Amino acid sequence: MDRAARYHRIQLALGAVGLVIGVAYLAAAIAVDAGHALDAAARRLTEAWSVRVAFVAAVLGAGHRLLTFPLAWVRGWLLPRRFGLLHQPLGAWLVDRLKAAALGAILGLVVLEGVYALLRSTALWWLWATGFVLLLSLLATAIFPVLVVPLFYRMAPLADDALRRRLLALAERAGTPAVDVFVVDQSRKSRTANAGLTGFGRTRRIILFDTLVTEFTPDEIEAVLAHELGHHVHRDLWRGLALQTVISFVTFAAAHAILVALQPISGLTRLGDPAGLAWLAVVLGGLGLLAVPLGNTVSRALEYRADGFAVRTTANRAAFVAALERLGDLNLAERRPPRLEEVLLHSHPALDRRIAVLTRGASSRLQ
Repeated sequence: MDRAARYHRIQLALGAVGLVIGVAYLAAAIAVDAGHALDAAARRLTEAWSVRVAFVAAVLGAGHRLLTFPLAWVRGWLLPRRFGLLHQPLGAWLVDRLKAAALGAILGLVVLEGVYALLRSTALWWLWATGFVLLLSLLATAIFPVLVVPLFYRMAPLADDALRRRLLALAERAGTPAVDVFVVDQSRKSRTANAGLTGFGRTRRIILFDTLVTEFTPDEIEAVLAHELGHHVHRDLWRGLALQTVISFVTFAAAHAILVALQPISGLTRLGDPAGLAWLAVVLGGLGLLAVPLGNTVSRALEYRADGFAVRTTANRAAFVAALERLGDLNLAERRPPRLEEVLLHSHPALDRRIAVLTRGASSRLQ
């Protein structure tokens, strides 16, 4: 087994362990009726349901974080360092983890409060919750490049003016003009390289990892960006949001039916009871896992199509293949994972499959 495959096998095994721990934790919380106990404790302070939801979520969430932190440390810091992907000091990594946890907690609380408000106000909460999640997704897409990225990276305009003009011209030709090209200091943390086009409208900007700028040729950088532009030209962002909306609709509707069916054993007099948060987490989490393969199947098809766009737009198949090879090496990509694993868990096609399609040059996937 090569080094990349070994790394991904370990990560997959640790991910499975983390999933088992999370399920066991929620099952234990349900078994000891922690939700009712925590809600009762919150009631001693206030009858406000929104505060009670926040209290139950905070305690259950903190417990899960503490329980899984050693695993997160191994997966996120120790193992990537052992395999040469990460060189960020532990202290800096912990700071990033704290910032990510804080952002996740804020977003999670907004979602929970919104869902519980709907649960308490209408039997059609599952329908309105779908629209609520869609609005949050649109907002997150708009503010991500402006407010979130600077929390984790130092950003600066691309200093190479010739490359900057070349990339902006490429975006203009593709019909997806960007406000500017920025470089983030990925090399401060890791050797991995990538590029992206984030935001939309006046927040759309090209973002390059500094590792891409220093390690790749201008032709290769242009090819990598052309792939990302392909997603915008094909409106993959909107396709993804549409798919997410359908999945959210089905998930919330199914969750409603399941939660109603479980009421006799959950001890909940109403679905909007904050004491039922662990039940809600188990049901939504389980349904969400079932939807992952569908989302990944669609994502892989979109990646193949964006590959085709990159080749047609740059007319430089060799540069794009070379860029994929180099990205695979830097990012320690598993070139050909087991097919079942790829189908169920991977949002991108296996590297060898992508390159095979590109080098054949006649696949219908590139049409």
